[in-house]
Amino acid sequence: MIPDLRHRFNKGFTSERYEHFLALLQSEVGVDIAFRPCETPVFLPKRLIDEMVSSSLAIIEQLDTPQFRALSARAVPATYNTPNEGAHPHFVQVDFALTEDESGAIVPRLIELQGCASIYAFQYFLSRCYRQCFNLDGLEHLLGGLDERRYLDLFRRVIVAGHDPEQVVLLEIDPLGQKTLPDFYATEKLTGVRPVCITEIVRRGRQLFYHRDGMEIRIRRLYNRVIIDELVRRGIEPPFDFRDELDVEWAGHPNWYFRWSKFALPFLNHPAVPRSWFLDRLGELPANPAAYVLKPLFSFAGSGVTVGPTREELEIIAPDERGDFLLQERVTYAPLIETPDQPSRVEIRIMILWPDDSGPVPVITLARLSRGLMMGVNFNHHQSWVGSSIALFPDRAPAAG
Repeated sequence: MIPDLRHRFNKGFTSERYEHFLALLQSEVGVDIAFRPCETPVFLPKRLIDEMVSSSLAIIEQLDTPQFRALSARAVPATYNTPNEGAHPHFVQVDFALTEDESGAIVPRLIELQGCASIYAFQYFLSRCYRQCFNLDGLEHLLGGLDERRYLDLFRRVIVAGHDPEQVVLLEIDPLGQKTLPDFYATEKLTGVRPVCITEIVRRGRQLFYHRDGMEIRIRRLYNRVIIDELVRRGIEPPFDFRDELDVEWAGHPNWYFRWSKFALPFLNHPAVPRSWFLDRLGELPANPAAYVLKPLFSFAGSGVTVGPTREELEIIAPDERGDFLLQERVTYAPLIETPDQPSRVEIRIMILWPDDSGPVPVITLARLSRGLMMGVNFNHHQSWVGSSIALFPDRAPAAG
């Protein structure tokens, strides 16, 4: 999308440089990487980055209201309705497909919204490795004029919040078995906060504890990476009840995963947002269902999504389950990333940190490259020039004229 940068990168690319990049990245995060880092970063014009940041903040403004908070209460399952959720999520992920309009201009369209954490630490190391291995000086990867020191200070402030890092844990289900394990190790490297399996937490009254280096440590703050869907699917009974009042803070409170999610999409009104409907709110099913995407409201990593469902696939959903599904206008990803063979399509995530004492701060990006219908790294591991990446961009827009 910046032709001279793309041409230079592709011309200088070798498989040896890519292997060196992977080795350096693995060394930086300290563990094997189970998902596929792409051969290339995404080179984006500054105006496109600014447009996605501006759209993300406008979308947040529409959701950060008492009205939507009241409407979204029904999205939180009673069994997991956790006290003390705070005034807003600490993390927001806004995913945009890059498409082309009738004139050929690149247009970002919202695909998904998530009020939960993402791989902030891994993306920090990913950008450094791309720069070092492919000589990409002079390009930015942090948003809003942030430098690395300010990014890390903000990340630590949201995660640790002034506590001793030993008394903060990254809470996950079987962290050693998660594909996001590289981010957990990277988080520990940057903050001192260790990943801990939810089943290893010890509860005593209102307090939580874990074992570290042979000692029992009280937990003051939870950096929450648990996806409730996975907890339910795997039949895991945690050692504490999410509904109980506990003497612990949350960085990434569980309720926001449900409130700011696909559930929010039908309530948004913005040029970047395709129209969406709850399936049970449609008066009648569309005559051309292939022009839509069917999504379960609460799933992750693309599970359960049907691109271009048939009428039969819509009709087979039981009436009492239709409120758990969303029908969204289908967005056509444009083949924008030139590669040695066929072009790849791309989705950009604007990753946002939101401290308790200030407004939301867009900080970094995550890019996914694909050639198939689905964008997640789970769907592209047998191809090349696809997978997980990051956006790099000039530090300023080019001068006019």
